[in-house]
Amino acid sequence: MNKLDDIRASLAPDLELMEDCIRRQLATGNPMLQTIIDGCLRTHGKLIRPILVFLTARVLGGINDRVVAGAAALELLHNASLIHDDVVDQSEERRGAPTVNSVWDNHVAVLAGDFFVSSSLQLAIKTGNIAVVETVAGLGKTLSLGELDQIYNALHGELTEENYLSVITLKTASLFKACARTAADALGVDDERSRALVRFTELLGLCFQMRDDVFDYYSDPAVGKPTGNDLREGKVTLPLLHVLADETLPLHEAMNTLVRSGSLNATEIDTLTTYAKTYGGIEYTYARMAELRAEGVEALACLPETEDKQRLIAIFDYIITRNH
Repeated sequence: MNKLDDIRASLAPDLELMEDCIRRQLATGNPMLQTIIDGCLRTHGKLIRPILVFLTARVLGGINDRVVAGAAALELLHNASLIHDDVVDQSEERRGAPTVNSVWDNHVAVLAGDFFVSSSLQLAIKTGNIAVVETVAGLGKTLSLGELDQIYNALHGELTEENYLSVITLKTASLFKACARTAADALGVDDERSRALVRFTELLGLCFQMRDDVFDYYSDPAVGKPTGNDLREGKVTLPLLHVLADETLPLHEAMNTLVRSGSLNATEIDTLTTYAKTYGGIEYTYARMAELRAEGVEALACLPETEDKQRLIAIFDYIITRNH
């Protein structure tokens, strides 16, 4: 087992409570929808986000029913976003299983995703805390804005690291940040510790997306993400952005012209990914992830040295070193 498996095992009773909460909230008399729900629950991911909710809560005082409902609300909203993303990306597989849109159709998938969103908001309301409701409701808006900003940048935006960071702050880091915010609000905590944890999880989310983007520069069927898929969709990520910004590199103008030329074929995508790898784009991205980790550890300096604090840092290390 890796360190994340150990952490997940330490939270097994709480995660089971959360999953029971989700099953009860999603229960429906519609056979088609229930089949979709059952499939989604069987193929859940690593549960990093609810783990962050529970670790934050343990640092701040303990896990209660409101924390469990808040974690369930975020996990449902996360899964709703994945269902909708698969429609937008026309994906046929996720986590080794067929996507909802590939088994049924886009119409059914969008409606199923909407059902998950509404169920998420209902669970947020069950916490009895308006701050949790505001976080979950606002998160749906933020995630959508991040995706729309990414589309706009692909069509009209400047290819800069600043714009990239702005997008991933909205589309990925906001959900990680919401994990700590929800746990703190569910416990009624607003102090230096909670603010430190919110910042830590935001940095973790940025790192998560950077590591995820690096996968796209290599061919690995286990990842389920073909090389160059981001470029195929018009998304230019940090490894390539870094080398495109360096005017001293060979073929600087040609590569910048190519990436702005519109729809790219397989050969052009291979040319750009090779260019990023050859001139240090991957190394730069790992260096930025190391900087985020250092800032995250520093953010937690105000917390006492506990096992749960070390588990949070271990998750950061896992994110950087994971291979899928």
